[in-house]
Amino acid sequence: MEALRQMYTFLCLSAPLITISLFCNYLHNKFIIMKAVVFTGFLSFFSIAQMNAQYIYPDTKKDKQTDNYFGTQVADPYRWLENDNSAETKEWVLAQNQVTFEYLDKIPYRKQWFAELESLNNYPKFSSPFRNHDYYYFYKNDGLQNQSVLYRQRGLTGEAELVLDPNKFSAEGTTSLAAFSLSKDGKFAVVGKSAGGSDWRTFFVMDMETLQYLPDSLAWVKVSGASWLGDGFFYSRYPSTGAGKELSTKNENHQVYYHKVGTSQDEDQLVFEDAANPLRFHGVFTDEEERYVFLNVSDRSKYKGNALLYYDNNKTEKAFKPIVKTAGDYNYSLVAVYKDKFIVATNDAARNQKVVLIDPANPDPKNWKTIIAEKEENIAGIATGGGKMFITYIKDVTSRVYVYSMDGKMEREVKLPALGSAGGFGGEKEDDTVFYSFTSFTFPPTIYKYDIATGKSEVFRKPDVKFSPEDYITEQVFYPSKDGTKVPMFIVHKRGLKMDGKNPTMLYAYGGFNISTNPGFSPTRISWLNQGGIYVSANLRGGSEYGEKWHEAGMLLKKQNVFDDFIAAAEYLIAKKYCDKDHLAIYGGSNGGLLVGTVANQRPDLFKVAIPAVGVMDMLRFHKFTIGFNWIAEYGNAEKSAEEFKNLYAYSPMHNINGSKNYPAVLVTTADHDDRVVPAHSFKYIATLQEKYKGKNPVMIRVDVNSGHGASNLKKGLETTADIYSFIFYNMGVTPVF
Repeated sequence: MEALRQMYTFLCLSAPLITISLFCNYLHNKFIIMKAVVFTGFLSFFSIAQMNAQYIYPDTKKDKQTDNYFGTQVADPYRWLENDNSAETKEWVLAQNQVTFEYLDKIPYRKQWFAELESLNNYPKFSSPFRNHDYYYFYKNDGLQNQSVLYRQRGLTGEAELVLDPNKFSAEGTTSLAAFSLSKDGKFAVVGKSAGGSDWRTFFVMDMETLQYLPDSLAWVKVSGASWLGDGFFYSRYPSTGAGKELSTKNENHQVYYHKVGTSQDEDQLVFEDAANPLRFHGVFTDEEERYVFLNVSDRSKYKGNALLYYDNNKTEKAFKPIVKTAGDYNYSLVAVYKDKFIVATNDAARNQKVVLIDPANPDPKNWKTIIAEKEENIAGIATGGGKMFITYIKDVTSRVYVYSMDGKMEREVKLPALGSAGGFGGEKEDDTVFYSFTSFTFPPTIYKYDIATGKSEVFRKPDVKFSPEDYITEQVFYPSKDGTKVPMFIVHKRGLKMDGKNPTMLYAYGGFNISTNPGFSPTRISWLNQGGIYVSANLRGGSEYGEKWHEAGMLLKKQNVFDDFIAAAEYLIAKKYCDKDHLAIYGGSNGGLLVGTVANQRPDLFKVAIPAVGVMDMLRFHKFTIGFNWIAEYGNAEKSAEEFKNLYAYSPMHNINGSKNYPAVLVTTADHDDRVVPAHSFKYIATLQEKYKGKNPVMIRVDVNSGHGASNLKKGLETTADIYSFIFYNMGVTPVF
């Protein structure tokens, strides 16, 4: 399940744990989710003068680099920081981290907050089980394990057997299990490992009878799952370069190979490549019966959508034939093969998606049969199991799940326990039960077993959390943005909290890439709420909350709508006395880091603290790093036209820092192994902010080691959260009580 989904999560800026439907795909489980040191040469390092005073930062050298964009000269003096492997960049990072951690070390309750977060996270956590023949597989974390452990058991009552313990992959527990894909007969599994949070993967093969690794080892894997066909599997990778087969850093010419178990990677069969279009992504997958082989092609340097092709493996000819020949504006996602026809979900002529039936013998779109018409609500995911389709719709950012027959007849609604987020439901055709999880801001993730015949759900596993839901309140409001658009927002706090404008409030949002930020439980957030804090999640335009129309209203030349929505959310919270500007922090990661950096430039007077995490801060050059070209369809390209340059330049966080303004306290977070949004974005941004800002608020960067676009293990994640919470409270002048 997770193995194939990994292929597509790289195609966006999504922070971990957010699933997306950038383009459609067929998943293995049938679930679619539409200064004491002086450094030589370039910088000197000074100790911090004192807390709450003008800070002394590393003196970062400036070059005379400029670029001409349609007649506009743009300076880029810190471009040398783009080389994050150079000795001088590494020295600069050490100097910046020393400033930051000296500051954080002086916050008197920082260690206590980390201990509190550890305590709140110390309870067993389980994933939903998934079946393969006689075994049910599931993940479990005993509480504070850095990585969750994979187990299996015969039936639902058998004794659990350890399959894989990723905590043993590396000494520090920073290598994670990034893919696990079982063969249809259950004899083998592909095991994908990620070191230090990197998006690069190494694939291995495990014998599921002995639970021992075979000699197979596959390198250079990225943006890839593993899809089995017979005694081997398809996977996607980039070419190696040079006689030593060094890793290519260009991320160009994404290739699909077929690997036969027991052979070396040198013997793998090249299935598909398109060297003439090196920025495209390619993924091959099979249906449940392994009869049809599908090829998914996307090119998000140009288009939002994808192409979908196939061949019939029962026939001699193995050339891919088009269902949709070329990528364009629409997504096409295979749901299932049913009676030799293809069930596909698409937003073609259906902004909130519909489900169509396609006859491969006559695939012309004019012959497609709509079996589930578009609704007012957007489709968030489709799973199949037990011969049924489970379709999740999003209504005002909460899940509604319905059971359909495979020919599109709606049979019943799945009664969920409350308003919140549901996911799962995938299974095999012969299953009579499926599993799903349900959560909300005040509802810890609970796993349910669903009886397909009766339509009844029962609790399968419920977490034992130090948390009493009745002590907290979640309210949803719809506030007006600058142009009058009503934007939904969740506000969470302890019951009985006095609304006097003095409550520490964290405003979080994402606002992009067709991603909906749905209600979900976080044990770390309990600590924030217990300290009298308010947590707010705003569902800005650019996401998928209300379908493609909502997405398009916050992308490309309309990106300013997203920033306006966020600013309006802050103004609403202040007007309603949840907080005031001295008790409001804004936080976002990845595309959300861009959001925070931009809004801090546009309205620094509105916030006390800003936390831009792993953000896209240089909007003129983002497409030049790793897979950044993949975001052009969302943002545009400053080199393409004067109009797109003007739009990007107008809000690019690094290029719009105004030294005459009083900025909030800023803590930038990034990591040395982030090869999705490379740390150069954060490096150049903070160097510019430290150069231009002359006020008394701290503007600092925290660079994690051996982590990537998200924390590479639990401990690192808790350390980062403790530092963020402590930084926010300290700069608000609020002292927590533990």
